[in-house]
Amino acid sequence: MINTPNIPFFRRKWFSISLLALAEVCALSLWFSATAVIPSLKASFPISDFQASLFSSGVAMGFVLGTLISALFSLADRVPSKRMFTISALIAALANGLILIVDPTSWIVILLRVVTGASMAGIYPVGMKMISTWAKQDAGLLVGLLVGALTFGSAMPHLINTADLNWLDWKATILGCTILALFSALLIQFVHLGAPLAKAPPFNLSLALESWKNKPLRLANFGYFGHMWELYAMWAWIGIFLLESFTRSNTEPREFYASLGTFLVIGVGSVGSILAGRLSDQLGRTTVTMGAMLISGTCAAFIGLSFGSSPLLILAICTIWGITVIADSAQFSTCIIELSPPNILGTMLTIQTCTGFLISLFSIHLTPWMAAQYGWEWAFLPLAVGPLLGTIAMGFLRAHPASVQIAHGNR
Repeated sequence: MINTPNIPFFRRKWFSISLLALAEVCALSLWFSATAVIPSLKASFPISDFQASLFSSGVAMGFVLGTLISALFSLADRVPSKRMFTISALIAALANGLILIVDPTSWIVILLRVVTGASMAGIYPVGMKMISTWAKQDAGLLVGLLVGALTFGSAMPHLINTADLNWLDWKATILGCTILALFSALLIQFVHLGAPLAKAPPFNLSLALESWKNKPLRLANFGYFGHMWELYAMWAWIGIFLLESFTRSNTEPREFYASLGTFLVIGVGSVGSILAGRLSDQLGRTTVTMGAMLISGTCAAFIGLSFGSSPLLILAICTIWGITVIADSAQFSTCIIELSPPNILGTMLTIQTCTGFLISLFSIHLTPWMAAQYGWEWAFLPLAVGPLLGTIAMGFLRAHPASVQIAHGNR
């Protein structure tokens, strides 16, 4: 650890936050590393649509398993954060790298994706806990920065995928993301905490149920669940949607534009996440989350109408969707930070993400089924249900007396 006692607080704060955000970008690039190369793999190997969908949902399955174990044993509150992040990043990098030496059609690839997802349980929730130690009057902004890093990291494989590396083909994306994850394990060693973490409570399995017993926490979680029904299904399939749309409109080279468009659509969400974090500190968490979900839900409902139309039109709509679909995400976690007892904060964040990703498994598999049955024009329509229900939940939280604890009374 670097000793920085003579560096002003503000500089130490933003130095550590910047490194933490960069570490998250690098580590989270693994999430869609295999998803980004699905078109290339399907062109070269006999991979079914169901198997292709498991490239995305396998990570979510692993994440649910990892966060469930972490929550039951309060690992996020009992294991030192930097140690947990480091070990998790190294395991995730190893699992992702092993894809390079196995048959892409083998179910071992899916198992490796599950291991990668399980490792993320020690990266994403732990990162949120670490950044919360720096929060003063800016919790929304700080968590927004971290989710922005997650968003950009999730988009990175699609950017790498645009590189013209014929000698590596799809392996370039897998290798590049593996190297980034290894780099994240190094970066995290230089991250400081803003304040000492609260002492973890004695081991007690019932602590995992606190997020359901506490009504304000429950409402914040319900808002998050509606958001998660939409988010990862959109991220997982927007690239294929763009590829099929560009194919219909005879846009060439369609593979390049689809990969670049997907990177832009997902990556621009990092800007939305940061701006929404800043606004939520000033205008209120429920105001920002409800507004973002109403816009993103509208995009989910009507994006299909643009399928096969002008590439500029479809990218404009997708960009609005990409900004708003993630803009609210950090604020659900910030609500948990502000409403939870400090000594079980890591567990409460882990429970939230665990359940949210479990819900996303259903929508990730529902979307390609809708596309096969009814066409891509209607594939994303069911996703609009999540933001609608999430908006209702946050409306109830806004009316709850405990909402004065959120954003210093800015609801």
